[in-house]
Amino acid sequence: MQSKGFFHLNTEFFLANRLVSRSKGNFSWTFVVIAITSIALGLAIMFIAVAILTGFKKEIREKVVGFSGHIQITRFAENAGYEPQPIDEKQDFYYTLKNTPEISHIQAFATKAGIIKTREHIQGVILKGIGPDFNWDFFRDRIMEGRVFRVTSTGRTDEVIISRKISNLLDLHVNDDMRMYFIAGNTTLGRKFTIAGIYDTGLEEFDKLYVIGDIHHIRKLNNWKEDQVGGFEVFLKKFEDTDRMGVFVYHQIGFNLDASTIKMLNQQIFDWLDLQDINVLIILILIILVSSTTIISTLLILILERTTMIGILKALGMPNRGIRNVFLYNAFYIVGWGMLWGNLFATTICLFQKKYSLVTLSQETYYVSVIPINLDLWNIIFINIGTLVICYLIFIIPSLVISRVTPVKVIRFS
Repeated sequence: MQSKGFFHLNTEFFLANRLVSRSKGNFSWTFVVIAITSIALGLAIMFIAVAILTGFKKEIREKVVGFSGHIQITRFAENAGYEPQPIDEKQDFYYTLKNTPEISHIQAFATKAGIIKTREHIQGVILKGIGPDFNWDFFRDRIMEGRVFRVTSTGRTDEVIISRKISNLLDLHVNDDMRMYFIAGNTTLGRKFTIAGIYDTGLEEFDKLYVIGDIHHIRKLNNWKEDQVGGFEVFLKKFEDTDRMGVFVYHQIGFNLDASTIKMLNQQIFDWLDLQDINVLIILILIILVSSTTIISTLLILILERTTMIGILKALGMPNRGIRNVFLYNAFYIVGWGMLWGNLFATTICLFQKKYSLVTLSQETYYVSVIPINLDLWNIIFINIGTLVICYLIFIIPSLVISRVTPVKVIRFS
């Protein structure tokens, strides 16, 4: 029985291999090539579309998080304003959160609304005060001119960094003096700063708003104590933990403080990013429909062209299942080569774009200067498994035609 099964298996493989051979006069080979190309292009487009979408979302998320962290802790009911009430820098929850595995960093901050005034221009901005615990990684990578400045717990620095947007609007440059004016009670107070560096993130809503400076200035302007801050920014190791950790932090900080996630603080941006998923879903559905039509047509041509062979095999006693396996082996041959070439093509395109930034974008419109690429292994595996399953289900449809072929009629009219 085992040798008989092995014989049938070898027979099915032999016949399947003959159907897709490149021998002269094999009319089917042209359609096999078309089907392989269709699957390769379909898989490649899905691969690239998902890589671009996830890369785009990741890039925007990192920029938004860079300005305010994944979670902000402030005094309750003061999250929406730029003039938060002070809280003590030494908090009982600080070390609990710092030692939480999902949290990578915590830093104090304070903000105050002000106006930059030059001889010819005026611009409303937010001075974001930072302390010695500030993580400069995000801004250091985006400094276009100049440098970042150093903040200490003892002295006060008058250096600030501004965005390229503010620099262009007010014609300010590195090492220039800059005057800012603030409302403190019923009086207007002025402060002179020196521009140490100019950054550019591409997020115009943030770039035209934030000036980064020493938190000591805000304490002085607001008559705060030296151990008071506006709040804390909590950075997570994984963005996917934001919602869950937001609830965790909220329950750790006490009743008089509030914890707001970055999604809550910038809901419009994240709603807009979620809408991009719909666009990619439509693209994927259209690609699947087009590729499916080509695949079904190819297998039907293979079957119809070999109706005489099917009739003879049935007359010799081969069951429908065995004949169907012959064409399903063809299907896996087509899918296998299509997926191989599709993955190679898409990976090559993505790696070239990632390394050389071949395709650029308008940063003012898309928040990024080049098309971002995110090569996530799980996304690649999911796309390939999904393609394999869909193609297999599609191939079952035309293979059902085999059961309707009658040996007597086929042999009679052949």
